Formats: sequence, structure tokens, C-alpha cells
Amino acid sequence: MLYITFNELRRIKDALPSGSMKHIADKLSISEDTVRNYFGGSHYKSGDSVGIHVEQGPDGGIVTLDDVTILDLAKGIIETHTLS
Repeated sequence: MLYITFNELRRIKDALPSGSMKHIADKLSISEDTVRNYFGGSHYKSGDSVGIHVEQGPDGGIVTLDDVTILDLAKGIIETHTLS
């Protein structure tokens, strides 16, 4: 379990290069909308809930992530993209 501010989670999402949502989804065999939901989206018609819980507060509130797999993949993509 990890705690992160909602705004920090969105900053990570916004730093991802184009095509990253699809890459993460393909790697984990989940839908792109499920990945978007992880980063605060609300695409529940075609994506699933992914164990994020948001409490209102400063900096967009506090997000509790039950599983950091998607976050770790996103950070790895950003790091690789930054180094290239």
C-alpha cells in the first residue's frame, strides 16, 4: 500500500509519453481505461476500478494505492524516456 497526493499521481500521468497507457495495459493484460482509472480517470464503462481510494485534502487529496504495479511501470517509462 502506498500513499500519494492526487496531484502527484496526475503529474506522473501527465509526464508519460504518448502511447504509455496502451503499453502498460498490454503489459498487464488489462484495458487502457483501467490504466486511466488508476490515474484518477472515471472510464468505468470499459475499464475497471483498480484499488485507488481518494480522501479529500490539500494538494488534491490523499490517494491510497492498494497495488503499485501500474505506478512502478509508469515511473520506469518516464525514467527511460527521460534518459533517451
